[in-house]
Amino acid sequence: MKRFPSKLIKSLDKRVQNNSLRELKIAGEDVDFYSNDYLGFASSHAIFSKAQKLCETYNLKQNGATGSRLISGNHQLYQITEDFLAVFHQTEAALMFNSGYDANIGFFSSVPQKGDLIFFDELIHASIRDGISMSTAKAYKFKHNDIDDLQDKVSRHDFKEDSSIYVVTEAVFSMDGDLAPLLQLASLCNENNFYLIVDEAHSTGVFGDHGQGLVTQLRLQDKIFARIHTFGKAIGAHGAVIFGSKNLKTYLFNYARSFVYTTGLPPHAVATVLAVFQELEKGNSALEILKANIRCFKSELKSAKIDHYFIESESAIQCAIIPGNENVKKIASKFQEYNYLVKPILSPTVPKGKERLRFCLHSFNSKEEIKSLVGILRNALKEI
Repeated sequence: MKRFPSKLIKSLDKRVQNNSLRELKIAGEDVDFYSNDYLGFASSHAIFSKAQKLCETYNLKQNGATGSRLISGNHQLYQITEDFLAVFHQTEAALMFNSGYDANIGFFSSVPQKGDLIFFDELIHASIRDGISMSTAKAYKFKHNDIDDLQDKVSRHDFKEDSSIYVVTEAVFSMDGDLAPLLQLASLCNENNFYLIVDEAHSTGVFGDHGQGLVTQLRLQDKIFARIHTFGKAIGAHGAVIFGSKNLKTYLFNYARSFVYTTGLPPHAVATVLAVFQELEKGNSALEILKANIRCFKSELKSAKIDHYFIESESAIQCAIIPGNENVKKIASKFQEYNYLVKPILSPTVPKGKERLRFCLHSFNSKEEIKSLVGILRNALKEI
């Protein structure tokens, strides 16, 4: 069929006019400052081999799960991995999902009920927003990391005695790299019997003594109703897990549609997750190297006197605000000339005027590469 809906054509044309049309490009093999593979596990031959051995050990030499986990897809590596993750993250129970998107869709579309209220940070991930949009609860956003605004928003709403209040944030925000005020949020929620939900996608593997995440680093694991950890970032694998009580786990595999009505992950994918977390439990040097590289990057920015362009961040995500899609794309192209891979983040992914360069730091980046990167950025900023 050659015809294509005119409304869709107009939407694509609008993106072209705004210089924001996305393209699918083959991932480059140059110096990586744009992927979420913070610890280099995605390309680890040792992890790949260990995952394969785990499959062989448990006689799971198959390519697929064969069905939903509630039917034929709940192979034994799932139980072993979920039990390991629950102990590692110091929580009562764990339930794995096929992706972070599936986890957030499943949780937020099924847990908050009609008559409940959801208050979410205005910069939460699109997957959380999509899940909330499917919920029968009413939802309201509060200003980014603003406890006072959250309290003000809550105080404006009347709710019934049997209503539940859910507060939603990310540990590390994916487009800014900054941290949520989890200590204050946990205190507020516990004082008022609110349910705090934390998406730890970008803190998993990066924060905590062994990469358990920011919640565990702050020793808040007993004050959080639910934590969502994804495996596609620092873990270098695929899938996600929701941590919480045994009741929450049982509720989710009964009511979360993105869990119930999908084929499970294949054994090798689950084995890869287990192999990585076993490596983290032992203590992996990659985490300490990553932390050193973050310190090095921030020090170089200060020396180059361009740190004022950046959002304050202690995470592996470091963002320089460069307003205008054309400007930020132009600077990003400068890095390509030196075979450095840096991603420009354009509006409407971020608000207009907040376009940025998003630098992702890794354990495998050398100090020389980091210094060179900052030098290229300093010179490029002078040109605009």
